[in-house]
Order: sequence, then C-alpha cells, then structure tokens
Amino acid sequence: MKKLPIGIQTFSEIRQENHVYVDKTGIALRLIEGGKYYFLSRPRRFGKSLFVSTLQALFEGRKELFTGLAAENNWDWNKQYPVINISFAGVARTVADMKQDIENILSRNQKRLGITCERTDDIGGCFRELIEKLFEQYGKKVVILVDEYDKLILDNLDQTEIALQAREILRDLYTTIKGADEFIKFAFLTGVSKFAKVSVFSGLNNLKDITLDKRYGTICGYTQNDLETVFAAHLRGANMDKVQEWYNGYNFLGERVYNPFDILLFIDRGFEFSNYWFATGAPTFLIKLIQKHNYFIPKLHNLRVGSSLIDTFDIERLQLEPILFQAGYLTINGVQQTGAVTMYSLTFPNLETRYSFNDFILEYLTNQTSEKSEFQIAIYTALENADLQALQTTLTSLFASIPYNNYVNNTISSYEGYYASVIYAYLASLGLDITAEDVTSTGRIDLTVRLGDNLYHGVQG
Repeated sequence: MKKLPIGIQTFSEIRQENHVYVDKTGIALRLIEGGKYYFLSRPRRFGKSLFVSTLQALFEGRKELFTGLAAENNWDWNKQYPVINISFAGVARTVADMKQDIENILSRNQKRLGITCERTDDIGGCFRELIEKLFEQYGKKVVILVDEYDKLILDNLDQTEIALQAREILRDLYTTIKGADEFIKFAFLTGVSKFAKVSVFSGLNNLKDITLDKRYGTICGYTQNDLETVFAAHLRGANMDKVQEWYNGYNFLGERVYNPFDILLFIDRGFEFSNYWFATGAPTFLIKLIQKHNYFIPKLHNLRVGSSLIDTFDIERLQLEPILFQAGYLTINGVQQTGAVTMYSLTFPNLETRYSFNDFILEYLTNQTSEKSEFQIAIYTALENADLQALQTTLTSLFASIPYNNYVNNTISSYEGYYASVIYAYLASLGLDITAEDVTSTGRIDLTVRLGDNLYHGVQG
C-alpha cells in the first residue's frame, strides 16, 4: 500500500518515494493548452503548492516522474523551459522583512538557474532582469509560478498600514510579469485570497481567473471518485457516509471536493473523526471582524451575497463574507441568475467547519472555557431526551455564567442578536441538523433543530 503524502507538497518527492498521488496532470495540460496567464484562489492546505510543484516538473521536462499519469503520453518532453518559482513561506511583519524575503526568493532562483542579476536594489528591476537573462541563456521563454502570492498581505491584515505597504511591494513584483510578456511562456499565480486586481496586480489585467470556473473546480482537492478509487484500500472499513458528512462539500462551481489534509489525517489517525483542517489555523482575525461589526452569527448558516461580495475584497474595506468564503469556512451552496445579477448562497461546507467554527466563536461570544463543554453536553442531552424544562434551565444558567465584562466588550446594548447568536453557536457547535431562516436586522431568527426523531422549532431573538 502506498504511503500517505502528509505534509509533502513537492511533486517529485511524492512520485519518487511512492506516495499516493491523485492525478491532476490532465488538468495541468488543459490549463497550458488553453491560455498563458492564470490566477487561482483556494483555501489553505488544499493542494495549491503541490499543483504548482507539478507544473514545475512538467515544464522542466522531468518525464520519469509522470509514468502512468495523464501527461505521460500527451506532453512534448523534448521541450524544457526555465522556471522561476516564487513561494512565500515565512511570516514577515515589517516592510524590511518583506523586501528581504523577496530578495532571498529571487536570489535562490538565480542560483538554481545559473543566473546573476546586477539590479539587486530594485525588486521589480531584478525580477525583470532575471526573466530576460533566462530567456537569453536558455533560448526558451520563461515559466513563472507564484505560490501564496498574497501571504505578505494576509499575515498583516491586523495592521492595515503594513498590509498596504505589502500590497505596494507585491504590485511592483507582479506587474513586472506583464511588462516582460515577450519573454514569458506561462504564468500561474495562486493564493488564498482574491484581492481586487487593481489593488495588487495593477497593470497585470490579463490574468485568467479560474477560481470559479467549473472546468477547474477539481483542480485542487479530492473528489468522491478519488476516495473510491485512489484511496479505496486506505479507506476500507471506514464509514464513508460519515466521511462525506464531515469532510466533503467544498464547491467551486464544479464537482464538490474534499479537503486533502482532512482525508490524509483521517486515514493516518485510524478513521478518527476530528477537525484536522480547522485546527491548523484558528480564524482569530475573522473573530476580530465579527466583533468589530457585531455580526449576527446565524446569518452564516445560509448567506445570500452578490458576486461583488464573493469575488474580491479590499484591505481598506474589509468585509467578512468574502474572507470567510475564500478562507474555506463557507462554500457555495447555490447560484441564482436574475437578469444581469448573480446571487450566491453560502453555507458551511461540512460538519467539521460548521461545528469547529461555531465552537471557536463561542469563546468570543461568551468568554467561557471550561464551562462551555458542560453546557454543550447539557443542551445535547436535553434535546435528545426532549426535556424542554432541562433545556430552559441550562440556557438560563448558560447566560448567567457569562462574565459581565463580556457583555460590555460585545457592546450588548447595541447588539440585539447577541442571545440568538449564542444559542445558534451552541447548537451548531454540537453538529446538529439546523435550519435557520428569516433572519432579520432585528436579530430574530426562525430556527429548526432536528435530533434523531425529535424536531424543535421556534423563534429566537
């Protein structure tokens, strides 16, 4: 049985060390044949880096790595191209650190490709020089692959001025690509967020955005068929209905996909259901946004937003919905076209994100730590036993236990939906079957909860 590629993002290592690999090379060929400049947004730990590494191996002509894959007999292996690989890994919290990171990245590419640039004091100028010298030395057009294009910005969203400066630094780097068009064979940029092109890419307005292109909906992630074929032996004996409930559901307007990180850890841990993906990065910054705008939590159960909200966001006008979608906490549940207007329904993709996000948000709403689990158990037990008196007693005790300072911190006097948000978050954190409808600006919610044969319905506010 092949080994699991947990934490491995390098295509060559996966292939050489006999790890499981879900073949994405057919999609890679389709990309290359269909255009020149691409942009892709996907949540963290979704396989973006592995896809970038696959593209690099393909363009470098490493045929031995593609045995048995879709690209093996469908690619001209006599053509090899110099590849510039730009990937941001560390955390840079100052402008000086950011510039140093980019200088180091360009320096590593120069060393790997046997090029020496003279313009080391100008990021854009050095990048341009590297592209031109590679074209001259290799006699081939250059391939540019950018992974985590937005990391310098995302790492600093909590300090707006630094994030804005990061945007300017990256703009200088990325707009160099369009100016060097005559020397470029192919460019692919990927990251988590989808900032407005004018703010980050400026003149690079020829990028083909495939984030919500159904033809590339499975470019990252595992499909149901992948689990039933590639991972069939690894998942033998697993409760597949429950696996689907927990980890499937990400929708980029194509077939729904699983987060690869969840599936690999689930198999490795002996089929133990847990919040593997969520636990790798708590959404602390999102909690700050929720706090700032006193966001009504039940709205997240079934949001309806326009294409402008799902499409991009701006550093200076941050809104919660596009960040939640692009970060992977919400996904598309439906699309409605009315004339020229496109509306998207957003919801939690699966049980892991629904219960984990709401469990995390409870700590912000209630400032409860040890008591939280006790209340969760008491609420679940009361609902399971259809004991409404016990449920009422538990909810009364729950709100009585919230520290007074927490009410002050949440500006409870102006936050009419606070109580409904707390109750909803508790129910959602239990993984219950919930339907939330008719959310209004007054903080009232029509809520239906199902647990086994018990069905509960009421209005909270």
